Amino acid sequence: MNKYALLFIPAFFAVEAMAQDKKVDPANDPKTTEVWEPVPKVVSPGKLPQEAPSDAIILFNGRNLDAWHSVKDPSKPASWTIDDGFFTVKKGTGNIETNKKFTDYQLHMEWKIPANISGEGQARGNSGVFLASTGGGDDGYEIQIMDAYKNKTYVNGQTGSVYKQAIPLANANKQPGEWQYYDIVWNAPRFNEDGTVSKPASVTLFLNGVLLQNNFILKGETRYIGAPAYKKHGPASIKLQDHGDPSPAISFRNIWVREL
Repeated sequence: MNKYALLFIPAFFAVEAMAQDKKVDPANDPKTTEVWEPVPKVVSPGKLPQEAPSDAIILFNGRNLDAWHSVKDPSKPASWTIDDGFFTVKKGTGNIETNKKFTDYQLHMEWKIPANISGEGQARGNSGVFLASTGGGDDGYEIQIMDAYKNKTYVNGQTGSVYKQAIPLANANKQPGEWQYYDIVWNAPRFNEDGTVSKPASVTLFLNGVLLQNNFILKGETRYIGAPAYKKHGPASIKLQDHGDPSPAISFRNIWVREL
């Protein structure tokens, strides 16, 4: 054996010993808590927060209401008034709802109380978005929309409330004539075969970027009179309300949804 080999052998065993010393106990190995799959899908966001991301379903594109129909007569299209990039409640025609039904989703929508709004309390720019329409009229789970800018009403009925259930955490309303926006995360209720609730509905809601509902657990569907209650249902349409108060009608634009 040559002298260089003799020099190499001790060095080799020294390196091997060091490698043994560096073996990591699995309990102290950060790799044991790394998760690599499933890989989240790639979604391209809009250039602005209000713009629809790449996987969104557009419910109003600024040109037509093809994604909606009349609640009074589901065979008929929505007949609300379309203008330049927005649409306005057509008083007396009734509520409208989406053709497509949803379960859990993220919803973005923008709305405007007219600058010439009149009335007071609940009779001032009143409308609402029903996160799951469970029948005709106002059946479902309502998030209130109205003019709550320096307009006093019962607090579980002002803008951003889960109507008659949850008081909003803040009043972030803009003055009439300005566009406002909701960002809503809706988790629909789940039911057992016998109709009992296995998991109640919950909602998180932002108005103009301000948190108004923080994972609120709903007690049931909206009731104008009496306590809220659940009834078994599956996927449901999103519904907008023609409230019927005499004040000037409100408008909507830029509505999109992401199924979760």
